[in-house]
Amino acid sequence: MLEVKDLHAYYGKSHILQGVDMSIKAGEVVSLLGRNGVGRSTTAKAIMGEVAPHGTISFKGKDIVGLPSYKIAHLGLGYVPEHRDIFPGLTVRQNLLLGIKNPRKPGRWKLDDMLEMFPNLSRRADTAAGVLSGGEKQMLTMCRTLMGDPELIIIDEPTEGLAPLIVQQVGDLIAHIASAGLAILLIEQKLSIALRISHRLYVMGHGQIVFEGTPDQLKANEAVRKDWLEV
Repeated sequence: MLEVKDLHAYYGKSHILQGVDMSIKAGEVVSLLGRNGVGRSTTAKAIMGEVAPHGTISFKGKDIVGLPSYKIAHLGLGYVPEHRDIFPGLTVRQNLLLGIKNPRKPGRWKLDDMLEMFPNLSRRADTAAGVLSGGEKQMLTMCRTLMGDPELIIIDEPTEGLAPLIVQQVGDLIAHIASAGLAILLIEQKLSIALRISHRLYVMGHGQIVFEGTPDQLKANEAVRKDWLEV
C-alpha cells in the first residue's frame, strides 16, 4: 500500500533523512521507533508533503512525491501530527464533522462511532475543544482523522506527555482501529504499545533504518534496543 524507497529530506543544509526504505501493506500495523531527533517525524512529514521529499514514495501504486498535502489526504492517507492541532473555538462535535472529506459518501467511521468509543468526547460533544485535556485533544485529533475515512493512517507520537491511564486508552484506540483493518504507521517512543499492536517494526537512527523485524525479533535483539532505543 505504501512504499518508501531511498527517501532523503533536508532542513536547510541539514541532511535529516538519509536513504529511508520502508513499506506498509493493506491492513498492516507498522511502528517506527527511535530516539528523539533521529528523523521519525520528518519521515511522516515527507510522506505527507509537509517537508520536500527526495526519493520515491508511492501510495496504492501512485507516485505522491510533489503532491500537496490535501491531495495526498484525499487519496486515502490520514495523518495525526504530534502537535494535536484542533480548532479550539469549535465544539468537539464540530471538530469531528470537519474531518469528513465527502459528505455524500459516508465512510466506515461515523460521528456516533467516535462518541461511543470515547465517552469523554461524548460527554463533551458540545463543549469548546479548547478546554479539553491533553489526552482528550489527542483522542479528538485521531477521531477527526478517522472521520475522513483513510485507508492508511500515520499517527505521530500519540502518547507524548500523557498520563499512564490515558496512554492505555490511546493504545486501546489504536488497537481498535487496527482491528477494523485500517493500515497504520505508528511513530512512538513507548516500546510497550508498539510491541503490543504491531505486525512489524522499524528502528531509526541518524536518519536511517537500522532494524526491521517483528516484535519478537526486536525483543530478542538486545543490541538494537540498547544502541538505538534505550536511554
